[in-house]
Amino acid sequence: MTEPVTTLDTRFSDPDAAPTDWHETRQALETAQLFWISTVRGDGRPHATPLVAVWLDDAIYFTTGPDEQKAVNLRGNAHVILMTGCNQWDSGLDVVVEGQAVEVTDDELLQSLAGAWRTKWDGRWHYEARDGAFFHESGGTALVFKVEPAKIFAFRKGAFSQTRHRF
Repeated sequence: MTEPVTTLDTRFSDPDAAPTDWHETRQALETAQLFWISTVRGDGRPHATPLVAVWLDDAIYFTTGPDEQKAVNLRGNAHVILMTGCNQWDSGLDVVVEGQAVEVTDDELLQSLAGAWRTKWDGRWHYEARDGAFFHESGGTALVFKVEPAKIFAFRKGAFSQTRHRF
């Protein structure tokens, strides 16, 4: 991925704020243990739920069961927002990723992603990749989705700044 165009939105930033650089934003995505995903139901109502995800090769990947609400929603509308950060007002960095979720079915990529899940969570998430999906050792199928960001917002708290990374 080429470096995104990074700009500071001065309307929502302290007068002396600087934009959050891409390296710091990417690091937040790589190390986040929890994300919230927002999808849209068929009738237009929003749906949000927490999940674990992996940032790999300039995209974010997440899983869902085939019959879970987010999977049902994605069949009709692939637009998603993934968010991570902290719930403190005066410190930390919140990151919002906008893009489209595309199902991953390539077994070679899925093998790599299964390894990334095991590594990131010290083996607590163990998937087997086969037949275009993840299979959990305790049973059950998980679909895997890839989101290549269209844009990413980084919201720094304390010295408030709103940064936009456009791809």
